[in-house]
Amino acid sequence: MKARLNALWLRWEALPGNLRGSVWLVGSTLILVIMASMIKHVGKHLPVVEILFIRQMMVMVVISPAIAKGFPSIFRTKRLKLHILRICLSTVAMTTGFTAVVYLPLAEVTAIGFARTLFTTILAVFILHEIVGWRRWTATIVGLIGVLIVLRPSPEGMNEYSLMALLSAFFVACIMVVLRLLSQTEKPTTIMAYQSVFLAIAFAPFAIWSWVTPTLEELGLLVVIGVLMSAGQWANIQAYKAGEASAIAPFEYGRLLFAILIGIWYFGEIPTEYTLIGATVIVGSTLYTAHRNAKRKTVTVKPHGGEAP
Repeated sequence: MKARLNALWLRWEALPGNLRGSVWLVGSTLILVIMASMIKHVGKHLPVVEILFIRQMMVMVVISPAIAKGFPSIFRTKRLKLHILRICLSTVAMTTGFTAVVYLPLAEVTAIGFARTLFTTILAVFILHEIVGWRRWTATIVGLIGVLIVLRPSPEGMNEYSLMALLSAFFVACIMVVLRLLSQTEKPTTIMAYQSVFLAIAFAPFAIWSWVTPTLEELGLLVVIGVLMSAGQWANIQAYKAGEASAIAPFEYGRLLFAILIGIWYFGEIPTEYTLIGATVIVGSTLYTAHRNAKRKTVTVKPHGGEAP
């Protein structure tokens, strides 16, 4: 059996890097959509902040060997303020994002979440002073129009949860900009250590304040959610390690397809025409933006996962 597994692994490693990266990324998106679906299910009975706290504790358990091995040097940094800013942004992004997941259809909240790429382009201009040509500006404006189509800003079509999803996408974009700044001087292990430990600390008081004792079934689901979070992050890292970002990034939009299928199958959520049309516009504009970024060799940060639904 061991020899057969080794042979399969060697055959896998012999495949082109972009192919392996694409498979890893599709697997990552599926895992993260399943995780979001489980949060949506459990979130009907438990506070979102409690779910996120327990999930973050599970992430800490997974990463604790690496933290213990590198302690205390793993926490040495000259950019503590940026780490603190990232934790604050992540707390808001995850709370608003997963609250939207609980109360909005999966396809809708997933489509709105893709707006983070558009917001990142805007923030990169004003904060990182990156140069953006008219083509990327046009794609960004078109993408934002797609967001408006999904949101339907009218008394009938928009609610506070739609705004939460949009706010989460904006804060995730802010996080990506902070990550670009941190990655210039910080080790990936230091960035991940600060995120895993201090994000759990940030959620703790809110979780304790609103604590609802979970049933054994809910506790089991929370453990699975934590495991899926770690697995999704790991698969995401493997994807961008194996393949070129410009080649495999489009496969991230498989998340929308998975969200639609799981939403229909498990939650009985039929996407509206507004969601489908708006999602198509958003995906098209962000794919074009990614293409222009790759063509102009814009410096980007590989995703670390866990920032958004």
